[in-house]
Amino acid sequence: MPDPGLPADSDAAALRHLLHDLLAEVVTQRAPEVATWLATGATAPIPADDRAIPYLQALNIRFQLSRIAEENDAMRQRRRIEAREGAENVPGSFAAAFAGLAQQGMDSAAIDAAVAKLAVVPTMTAHPTEAKRVTILEIHRRIYRRLVELETQRWTPREREALYIEIRCEIELLWLTGELRLERPSLTDEINWGLQFFRNSLFDAVPQLYERFIDARTAFAPQSAASERPCLRFNTWIGGDRDGNPNVTAEVTRAAISAGRLAALACHIEGVERAARRLSISCRIVPVPETNMAALAAVIVQSRSGTPHNQRNPNEIFRQALSAILARLIASRDGTATAYRGPHELVGDLNSVEAALLAIGAGDLARAWIRPVRWRAEVFGFRTAALDLRQNSTIINAVLDEIWAAQGISARSGTPAGAAEIRRALADPELPQMQDTDLGPVAQDLLALLRLTRESGHDPEAFGPFIVSMARSAEDILAVHLLARYAAGACPGAPALVVVPLFETIADLRAGPEILEELLKNNAFRAGLREKRGHVEVMLGYSDSGKDGGFLCSTWELHRAQRRITATLAAHGFRPSFFHGRGGSASRGGAPTERAIAAQPGGTIGGALKLTEQGEVVSAKYANRGTALYNMELLTAAVLTHTASSGSQGSLVHPDQDEALVALSGMSQAVWSRLVESPDFVRYFEEASPVGELSALKLGSRPARRHGAKTLADLRAIPWVFAWSQNRHMLTGWYGFGSAITSFLSVRGESGRLLLSRMFSSNPLFRMVVDEIEKSLVQADMDVAAGYASLVTDRDLANTLFGMIREEYQLTCAAILQITSQDALAARFPMFREGFERNRVALDQLNRLQIDLLRQARQSERQALSVPLLQSMNCIAAGLGWTG
Repeated sequence: MPDPGLPADSDAAALRHLLHDLLAEVVTQRAPEVATWLATGATAPIPADDRAIPYLQALNIRFQLSRIAEENDAMRQRRRIEAREGAENVPGSFAAAFAGLAQQGMDSAAIDAAVAKLAVVPTMTAHPTEAKRVTILEIHRRIYRRLVELETQRWTPREREALYIEIRCEIELLWLTGELRLERPSLTDEINWGLQFFRNSLFDAVPQLYERFIDARTAFAPQSAASERPCLRFNTWIGGDRDGNPNVTAEVTRAAISAGRLAALACHIEGVERAARRLSISCRIVPVPETNMAALAAVIVQSRSGTPHNQRNPNEIFRQALSAILARLIASRDGTATAYRGPHELVGDLNSVEAALLAIGAGDLARAWIRPVRWRAEVFGFRTAALDLRQNSTIINAVLDEIWAAQGISARSGTPAGAAEIRRALADPELPQMQDTDLGPVAQDLLALLRLTRESGHDPEAFGPFIVSMARSAEDILAVHLLARYAAGACPGAPALVVVPLFETIADLRAGPEILEELLKNNAFRAGLREKRGHVEVMLGYSDSGKDGGFLCSTWELHRAQRRITATLAAHGFRPSFFHGRGGSASRGGAPTERAIAAQPGGTIGGALKLTEQGEVVSAKYANRGTALYNMELLTAAVLTHTASSGSQGSLVHPDQDEALVALSGMSQAVWSRLVESPDFVRYFEEASPVGELSALKLGSRPARRHGAKTLADLRAIPWVFAWSQNRHMLTGWYGFGSAITSFLSVRGESGRLLLSRMFSSNPLFRMVVDEIEKSLVQADMDVAAGYASLVTDRDLANTLFGMIREEYQLTCAAILQITSQDALAARFPMFREGFERNRVALDQLNRLQIDLLRQARQSERQALSVPLLQSMNCIAAGLGWTG
């Protein structure tokens, strides 16, 4: 066993050492030859057959344990800073945000105005980027909890030894539990996967987030503490995203809504039960004011349960009221007569209890036992997370064409006649509902889905917007409004149907403002905005725009689209609520949260920000309560800072820097296009990476391609990025930048070099681009990549394309070093570089093994892929820390 004297302030190295020692004990027992290999530095080659299984298992667990140690150490470091230097010195905290705004000279009224605008919406997605099974994630969570327990100094040596044994048992479970999925996860599995983060951490973390917000605001402006308000909501795509996934049906969506509802109600029931057990306040000891007594009596009467609550808890009016609330929550769960009509009624009852406690001077009790329950009711409602719906414009238009054909209408989508028919039909108050019995299964299901959204439920916010991916015209959006009319009629009492365009390709991002201009002329679209307080939600796609134009071009076009869309909407009296479809890798928008938000154009956030949290990003951010709390605080504080700063400084525009970014973006896109449009580029990609074998990992419920075609355009961005990371090309995060900088300087000369230097120092967007490209270059390795290129059977093709890639890599490295004035890549990021270097030897080993296994698999006549090959994909993803 490790030394039982591990101090409470152990750093990441000590925690890694502890976990790796415990792993070594397990491996020594289970696979002695692997333990010897690990102890000697893991430099000897791994056998390229089934003997590799325990080696890969050990490396994968080692990578996972290192991540857990680093997460725990990050939490310890934040606590240490707060204890020694104050909360305002914790990076990303509310206290740091308020202190920073105060230092800018911002007064309390301006900060309060920014706070009042906050509407932050993390959105969980079922994108298949989580390579770890739920069972494995649960074991990780238990190990993390044991590390938290080790922080305390109260343990005796015997008790501390017992904690080490518990951790060792969990590591042994990791060894004995299969890491690979034998079956692709079902949609029910994915829905439960998403909900576990709420049950395990988020239901508890959200009230703590609001406490932190109030504490920080009170410290800097005591008079503003009363302005606290819920500033955070959650949405989800799990069970609602049917783009390219035919398994997501209307019934699956109904099941997802039901599961979210039951999870939220279970949370509220538990909170009210806990409060009722605690609040044994006797009216004989402390009288309750008459008005508050009447309010509590009204709460009790509304429950109409069989046994009067005043008989069960005589003289304990608070227990009586909470028992009545509990009875109505149970009725809501079971669907009986006394159910709450919606979460607003629950919030009202909790407000009555809270107000009564405050009236008798029991504010601390109210804050401890009632306010957290009320906050959870306000944030999670009877839904847990609002369910967004998504479908591709191609499917939407095909269904509309099918309906028109059944009705004998000759117009077709995508034509002037189709556009006119959509507008005519939407303006017809007598438009008949469509009988869908003669339609195909896809059309029937889409209409059933739209009918489901128009049903009255117990939470008016159960559904989020309907998102149209690959939106290329106003008609793509209006078609959904028309289909909803065909499905369910006008539905005057139902919540407004909000349809959101998702602009994904470079061309669509450029066309976005004109599409919105056209939409705002339509009454059906504007009707969907009536409950949004002047906000228009617009989703921006990082993945496909990156695949379309490369990292630099995509980043600039997303930035410029936000500016132009904001100006277009402002001209009509609206404001944007941008929904950022980010992923885990830099090429999919996965830059650090605080810096990514700071790099958004001034004036484009305005307090409202929605973003996707995908795959392993969800488990990295939200699996453990402390980490979840910090990530929510980091996100919300960054939005607050950007909103308040934009209000005070305006939208700063530097024409010379914009002009440079336009030029760099265009040159980068040209170089990118020259590569991906090369003859047989798709063949190179498929043969020089494990993209074809990736589907055997069974990461998610949906296929890797939208419509099954083997084209680059049809390939989803996630396997695209995953494959380029596995083969260490990493080109989605850097390709094209080096040539763009070289060409720019060849034209601009010294003045161009000085301009780039100023941009690196003062332009948040350009600085973020340079930083993320630099990190991608560190993780890329052209010697390893050459091994993957050797798998391409057409040697001329391999030499040509890999030659282009290697040359661009060298140009990009040189450009980064010139702009940053460094002698070596990532010298500015010592922690990042050290973290990667710790894994580099093992990663290089894994890549060499994977190359051999891919060659064997492609030469073999066996249908099934070898377990070591699948393990190698998991292992490389764990070593890099992300899949896509």
